[in-house]
Amino acid sequence: MKLITEASPEKLRGGFYTPEPIAEFILQWGINGSIDFDILEPSCGDGIFLKQLQKQKLKYKSVTAVEFDEQEADKADSIILENKKVFCADFHTYCNSTLQRFDLIVGNPPYIRYQFFDRQQQIEANDIFIKAGLKYSKLTNAWVSFVVGSSLLLKETGKIGFVLPAEILQVSFAKQLRTFIAQFYNKINIISFEKLVFPDIQQEVVLLLCEKNNSKEHNIEHIELKDASELQKLDVSRLKSPKKKIDFKSNKWTFYFLEQEEIDFLENIGKHRKIHRLEKYAKVEVGITTGSNEFFTVPLSTVEEYGLQDYARPMVGRSVQVNSVIFTAEDWLKNKFSKSRAHLLVLPKSKELNPENGAIKYIEYGENLDIHKAYKTRIREDWFVVPSLKISDALFIRRNNLYPRLIINSAKAFTTDTMHRVFLRPNTDINALTASYYNSLSLAFSEVSGRSHGGGVLELMPNEAESILLPYHIENAKLLPQIDALIRNKVDIEEVLKITNEVILKNNFGLTEREVELAHSIWKKLSYRRLNRGK
Repeated sequence: MKLITEASPEKLRGGFYTPEPIAEFILQWGINGSIDFDILEPSCGDGIFLKQLQKQKLKYKSVTAVEFDEQEADKADSIILENKKVFCADFHTYCNSTLQRFDLIVGNPPYIRYQFFDRQQQIEANDIFIKAGLKYSKLTNAWVSFVVGSSLLLKETGKIGFVLPAEILQVSFAKQLRTFIAQFYNKINIISFEKLVFPDIQQEVVLLLCEKNNSKEHNIEHIELKDASELQKLDVSRLKSPKKKIDFKSNKWTFYFLEQEEIDFLENIGKHRKIHRLEKYAKVEVGITTGSNEFFTVPLSTVEEYGLQDYARPMVGRSVQVNSVIFTAEDWLKNKFSKSRAHLLVLPKSKELNPENGAIKYIEYGENLDIHKAYKTRIREDWFVVPSLKISDALFIRRNNLYPRLIINSAKAFTTDTMHRVFLRPNTDINALTASYYNSLSLAFSEVSGRSHGGGVLELMPNEAESILLPYHIENAKLLPQIDALIRNKVDIEEVLKITNEVILKNNFGLTEREVELAHSIWKKLSYRRLNRGK
C-alpha cells in the first residue's frame, strides 16, 4: 500500500482515459433517440464523452461536466458544445450541493482508495452514503461513491452508464453497492470484455448500464464481447429488456455470467439434494500472519547458519510446495531438502531466549532490516513472537490458478496467510471432507464464491471458501487415495472429475446426468472465462 507522498499524480487522481468506442456506445445507449436530456459527466477528465457528443452530433437539452483536476477541466471546457457547463470541483462536494437533476449520467469514475482522499472528500463521500442509507467504510473506493452519488442525482426516471472495475461484480466492499443498485434500478446490463480495456494496469473493466423507470421489475443481463471494438456491432435494442431476475440473496454478480437455467440450478440444487455448505463441516481461518514471511519462514540453510533448530517448525507456504491433496511428512521433508522455505521460526519471549544458539543474532539481523518497525510486528510485546500458532487439520490455498485445492495437513505443518487453515467441526471425517470437495459442483461454487484477479488468479477468503456447496458423504473417503494418486501424477483434473462426479454426485447424492453436466459446464464456463481473460 503506497502512502500519499509516494503516489503518482495519476494514482491520486485515479484517472484512466476511456477509449472512444466505449464513450460512443454508452452515449448511444443512454440517449437512444431522445433530444431533451439533461446529461451529467461527474468525472470528465479531458472530455472524451463531451467530444463524442460533439463528434456524433447527438441532441440533448444540457450537459454538465465535473472535473477535480484544473488542467483537465480546462481541456474539457475548450470543447465547443451548446448549453454546456464545466465545474472544476470534487464530485462529492458537487453532488451534495447541487439542486439540478439529470436524465442521463455517464462516465469513467476515478479508481481512488479511501486513504488517498483528503479529509473533506471523506466527509463529503460519507454524506452521500448517509443520504442513500448506506454505511461508508475505509475500504470503499471512489468509484463506489460516484455510482451512489450519481444515482441520487437522477430524475424520477433516468439512466447511468459507467466504466467500472470488474470487482464491482464480486468484492465484499461493493456488496452493499450491488444491493443498492439492484433495488434502485429496474434494468441492469453488464457488458464485459475478454480482452483487457486497460492492459497497462491489468484492470478488467465492465460497462454498467442501469435504468430506473419506477416499475416493479428488477432484471439484469450480462453480455460478453471480445473487445471494445465489438461495441460497434452490438445492437443497443438488446439492452432494452434484460431477462434474468435479480436474486437479492446473491452476494456476487458473477452469478449473472450464467444462463437462467444454470442460475436456477445453482440456486436450488443445495436444497433440492440436501447438500450443505462447507461451513457445516469445517471452519476456515486465515493462515498465520507473521508480519514478514521473508524473515519468519526460512530454508534449512538459514536454520543451520544461525543454529535455529530449537525454533524451526515444519511449515508450508506456497502452493508449488504441495502437489497432492494430502501433505505428508515425506512431502515436507522433500521441501526441507530442496531449498524451500520449509520452516517457520517460532521464537519465544525475550526472557526465554537461549543465548547459546543463534536466535539473538538472527533477531539482531531482523532489526538491521527494520523488520521490527513493520505494522504487524511493532504492535507486539516482543516483535519476533508470532501469535495464533495453530496447526490446522487441512489447508485451503488462498490464490489459485486452475482450481482451488483442499489439502489434508498430515504433516502437521504451520502455514502463513498464503493459505487458509481448515479446522474440522465435530463428527466430520477429514478424509471424507477432502474427497467430497473434488467434484464439479463444488468447483463451480468456488468460481461463483471467489473473486478473480489479473492473470486469471482465483482468490477465496475464508467466508467465501466456507460458502462452497460440499456434497459431504462418509463413503466419499474411499475415493481419497485415488484422488491423491491422480493429482500427484499430474493427471488432468477433468479425468479426476469423471471419476468423482459419478460417485460423489450421482451415486451418493442422486444427481441426474443432466444435473452433473450442468455443474461441470458451469465450472468450465467460469474457469475458462477467468483463465483466458486478457490473453
